[in-house]
Amino acid sequence: MTSTLFLRPKSEAIYKESCELMPGGVNSPVRAFKDLGTLPLIAVKGRGDEIWDADGNDYIDFCCSWGALILGHAPAEVVQKACEQVERGSSFGIATPYENECAAKIIEHMPSIEKLRFVSSGTEAAMSAIRLARGFTGKRRILKFDGHYHGHSDGLLISAGSGVSHLPQATSLGVLTEHIEYTHSLPFNDVAATRAFLQTQEDIAAVILEPIAGNMGVVPAKLEFLQMLREETKKRGILLIFDEVITGFRVALGGAQALFCIRPDLTILGKIIGGGFSASAFGGRREIMDLLSPLGNVYQAGTHSGSPVAMSAGLETLTLLEQEGFYPALQTTCDVFLAPIREFVERKNLPLCVQSVGSMFTIFFGPRKVEVREDLALLDHDIFKRFFQTLLSAGIYFSPSPYESHFLSSSHTVEHLNYTQEIILDFLEDAYPSHH
Repeated sequence: MTSTLFLRPKSEAIYKESCELMPGGVNSPVRAFKDLGTLPLIAVKGRGDEIWDADGNDYIDFCCSWGALILGHAPAEVVQKACEQVERGSSFGIATPYENECAAKIIEHMPSIEKLRFVSSGTEAAMSAIRLARGFTGKRRILKFDGHYHGHSDGLLISAGSGVSHLPQATSLGVLTEHIEYTHSLPFNDVAATRAFLQTQEDIAAVILEPIAGNMGVVPAKLEFLQMLREETKKRGILLIFDEVITGFRVALGGAQALFCIRPDLTILGKIIGGGFSASAFGGRREIMDLLSPLGNVYQAGTHSGSPVAMSAGLETLTLLEQEGFYPALQTTCDVFLAPIREFVERKNLPLCVQSVGSMFTIFFGPRKVEVREDLALLDHDIFKRFFQTLLSAGIYFSPSPYESHFLSSSHTVEHLNYTQEIILDFLEDAYPSHH
């Protein structure tokens, strides 16, 4: 690796200029590397499992555009399909056959989805799914879970995760009390408390959750918790919504719902289905989805919904993911990569834990196990800051927050994974000398 934490003059100049043009110099808060004691990355190129900054420094990428790039950066087949579509036309604002092809592929692999609608972002998909759930059930209240992040629409910015996890309960100024009045947030994985809530509330339209939380680090739901949710919602005419923006086509071809064998009423997808471009979707049972305009009276629209470039890239990506053995191979790669780190942590009895599902993982510094958001109170932010800086200076880019997931792609090489292992193990040796 050629990068260094300090030699980034071009990046620094670009960032200083961006701070005059955009709030915080970024278009999404976590990109600012706030409290990490280092200049944000200014990326100019990506190929395979690497990215390059404006100064020509290269980094092994374990963020992968927040999990979207399961094949790595700029896979040749996906690039070709996207370029072919750009030459035909990048946007029409009218229907295209590429939407059909991509939708059919998603529906094929997710039996809970009988119809879907494409949108441009996960926030838009979650907001639309909630509106649809209220329209279908005629009820008002939404139940979510502490630490689960479903985008930045007003009604869902309560006890959220990721970049807003440090903010007070409303999680943003400008969110009116009236906007969150009908949103309730309960502790994740608490079977008894959630069952009791569902049994005593009459006005719940939907329960929404990440079946594997990815915005407070990798925290899977307990199977009994999901089974209880499916049972109680079905009894009471409440819609169960799985937010699989991160986990859809990441942990399995059928998403987390395939791993848990739980069929939700509505599913939210994003990231991977766009093949590196902006695309999300929400879908579910036919009778629910047919309530959307123009068939029904639940309104939703978007100029770039079903972007032909994103549909072409997404379809090619999903086709490549169908290759026999793709997911087992990626799972094995992740397990082999994490094994010596886990073994070292256990042998030295270090105050941290490594949690993973499929090809997504988090190293939590402080907690010995994370099952609920309250466990994150034990996070050691200082050690994470040092960890992030150490990796970055060694030419390794991890997601820049202790509350986030890291990701492997099929393009990560054995050489790069071994190198990253060594850097992490050396860091742990130095960070916890009293445990030697």
